[in-house]
Amino acid sequence: MRAPDFWWRNGRSLLAWLLTPLAWLYDLFAGRRLAVQGKTAAVPVICIGNFTVGGAGKTPTAIKIARILKENGEKPFFLSRGYGGTERGPVLVDHECHGAAQVGDEPLLLSLHAPTIVSRNRVLGAELCSTLGASVIIMDDGMQNPYLAKDLTITVVDGQTGIGNGLPFPAGPLRLAMAKQWPLNDMIIVIGPGSAGGLVTETARALSKPAFNASLVPDGKAVARLAGRSVLAFAGIGRPEKFFASLHACGALVERQREFPDHHPFSDTELAGLAKEAEENDLLLVTTEKDLARLPGAAEKLQRELAI
Repeated sequence: MRAPDFWWRNGRSLLAWLLTPLAWLYDLFAGRRLAVQGKTAAVPVICIGNFTVGGAGKTPTAIKIARILKENGEKPFFLSRGYGGTERGPVLVDHECHGAAQVGDEPLLLSLHAPTIVSRNRVLGAELCSTLGASVIIMDDGMQNPYLAKDLTITVVDGQTGIGNGLPFPAGPLRLAMAKQWPLNDMIIVIGPGSAGGLVTETARALSKPAFNASLVPDGKAVARLAGRSVLAFAGIGRPEKFFASLHACGALVERQREFPDHHPFSDTELAGLAKEAEENDLLLVTTEKDLARLPGAAEKLQRELAI
């Protein structure tokens, strides 16, 4: 699904107004479960969440926090719902037998940095984490899931889009009305510049919640490889335009770009078409780490040629 443009407009569009009754009905039913008392895990739980549907930078934030924890002698485990995968869990992600179709693309990426458990039931997933030796659990998403108690909830916000038009789904991008979401988080991290993120920061500080600014910095080796190169970029993430902008910032010449829905399962036919288009136009084919995780095994040669 690609987020509709009217979600991110400051003014309320006609379509947003028409969908507002559905939005408040959704908010009413989705918010009811917040009254549930979450179960406390055997080890501390850090949740990385966001106010809106779609990408805001949760996964890179989770990876960075895991790295900091490991540097300080901890043994972090990631806990994920496994969105886009068929595996209900709880199960430890294993690259030898799991692909994105089974466990989702984000858990595959996370598992490169720390042991990762996929579980639709977060409580059972947390129990497996502690059984396997975790000293701390990092939940990638799940701020609005009340069933597992959190010791620290960090909310990630995109600096450019913030909370969009401020309406719950489907009239806007919010998972719940902001009045219900503010009590769920302990601190805010705004990723990237933007006035929309600045407004969220102001509100957070008015509520006495710590708020910090951060940025996503491309890998140095990737930057060196991409600088001055003509590329065909493709991405199936929440906001593909962020990836394309990062390529421009790296000095890459984005001659062509192809957008796909978030978590899109690429077929061999689609990948073959992209590879052919890139070859015919003498372009380097480039995608994201999350998209790379969803490429089918039949495209191994293509994977080796991709710049992340």
